[in-house]
Amino acid sequence: MSGDTCILIGAGLDCGKRRRGCSMGPEAYRVAGLATTLADLGWHVEDRGDVPGPKAPPPSPAGQVHARAETAEWTRLLAEAARAAMPDGFPIFMGGDHALSLGTVSGVADHAAAQGRPLFVLWLDAHPDIHNPETTASGNLHGTPIGYVTGQLGFDGFPAMTHPVPPKNICFIGLRSVDAPERAAIQSAGMRAIDMRQIDERGIAAPLAEFIEEVRAANGMLHLSLDVDFLDPAIAPAVGTTVPGGATFREAHLAMEMLHDSNLVTSLDLVELNPFLDERGRTASLMVDLTASLFGRRVFDRPTRSFS
Repeated sequence: MSGDTCILIGAGLDCGKRRRGCSMGPEAYRVAGLATTLADLGWHVEDRGDVPGPKAPPPSPAGQVHARAETAEWTRLLAEAARAAMPDGFPIFMGGDHALSLGTVSGVADHAAAQGRPLFVLWLDAHPDIHNPETTASGNLHGTPIGYVTGQLGFDGFPAMTHPVPPKNICFIGLRSVDAPERAAIQSAGMRAIDMRQIDERGIAAPLAEFIEEVRAANGMLHLSLDVDFLDPAIAPAVGTTVPGGATFREAHLAMEMLHDSNLVTSLDLVELNPFLDERGRTASLMVDLTASLFGRRVFDRPTRSFS
């Protein structure tokens, strides 16, 4: 990892889609004990509070892009927050919907460029989120961050992406909801895309290890973006974009443990947690446990919960 300081940054962005609830995510992570968990692992934890971004407007009519101006402002604010945090430690952006990654990846990419190192992005998600505002059928901008950070056109009114991430530096793992234009874009750009069938056939370790070695060979920095819907909804119900057949508990923890062992991850998004849809905090607690595995909790260190 990048050092001994974790920087928590709340990003209650709820503009990326019409269904509300992700604005409550940052506080849910705090209540679930994220800071205490990291401190118990020996990390110094600094909570910088919540980025004061705009609130989500009323839903836009069908067929129109929802909350374009508000999402553009969030992008600017979160890019600034990422640029400020990266020199000081390991930022964890507590979302908020996945539109927050337009800003976080942009800011992290600027920092990587200043260090003279390439940025790689690992996208753990059921969806590739590779649309732009002109191609999205839903009008929901949480489906566009990869389009933005790779320098696609159509983001008028958004901050310029000064250091686009090369498509070959992006790896999707866990895909299981990809439309035809997204599939064509991934294939034409040469992105690495690991869907759930490949995980069924090869397991999650082999393709992830291949990507990790590619990052290591390039002396790259690795930004991890973890969407709740990467996980199977049976174990993580608190998300508005559930897709059956996601990663299991052990597949997800194995991925985090491997990423910890790689010592390559330098920043993290936790996105799409909607506490309104949760069951007594189980999804927030699972996301905190996965973060703990990323930050060094070993299997033998995992506590046994007692409800007696």
